[in-house]
Amino acid sequence: MSALLLDGKALAQKTETELAQRVESLRQKTGAAPILATILVGDDPASATYVRMKGNACTRIGMDSLKVEMPSTTTTEELLSKIEALNTNPDVHGILLQHPVPDQIDERACFDAISLQKDVDGVTCLGFGRMAMGEEAYGCATPKGIMRLLEAYGIAIEGQHAVVVGRSPILGKPMALMLLNANATVTICHSRTKNLEEHIRQADIVVGAVGIPEFIKAEWIKDNAVVVDAGYHPGGVGDIELAPLMERAGAVTPVPGGVGPMTINTLIYQTVDSAEKSMA
Repeated sequence: MSALLLDGKALAQKTETELAQRVESLRQKTGAAPILATILVGDDPASATYVRMKGNACTRIGMDSLKVEMPSTTTTEELLSKIEALNTNPDVHGILLQHPVPDQIDERACFDAISLQKDVDGVTCLGFGRMAMGEEAYGCATPKGIMRLLEAYGIAIEGQHAVVVGRSPILGKPMALMLLNANATVTICHSRTKNLEEHIRQADIVVGAVGIPEFIKAEWIKDNAVVVDAGYHPGGVGDIELAPLMERAGAVTPVPGGVGPMTINTLIYQTVDSAEKSMA
């Protein structure tokens, strides 16, 4: 029996159609559209591509994007000043600071300067803490996108044993806490975990978020498990050896087309939500 494909691309497209209607409704009520401000510091080509993709997503649903580009010589103080200006701009409903920033900048200080109400990428310590405590906050875009994908396909989480392989502050850690808040029993592992295979063999849900190509072997994963691969590497492979699982896993996120499309989609989704709260 073939695994259920958790198609993030299809869900993102469906969600964009719904978001376009919500944006049009805001335009009719207020005469304005939601605005996502994107901050790009420096000239990293990959970062520029990601920012452009996010801007394109805004355009597709009728949102506006405010592109802020700053030179690679930017200081922490200059970036903090720009973020504060966006925080106090009532026309801006979401703020995205593209990672990474140049080495001379205190990235964590700049992330944490973003207003909680505009932290639609879920990168602030305050937002993380509130999410962990079950309080209102926007979740980190990739793990929140994964949760939306699991929900859309009716994947049972409550009471399941989830193993998250990875501990980054914007993926592994928030992913584990979101699953815990959804009543899963959660084990957090990483590249230095001893006996990693034994932990993964127990998992009903496996999330690969370790950042190493095909680090998690298919033979470690039990039949009918739900397999979520949040990695993407050259050659179109993720963090999990997926091909052998297509005939025996319960559900699988394809690479590409699974988790990736849900990240930008969740960023846009949360920006529209922020706009509805402040423009209503």
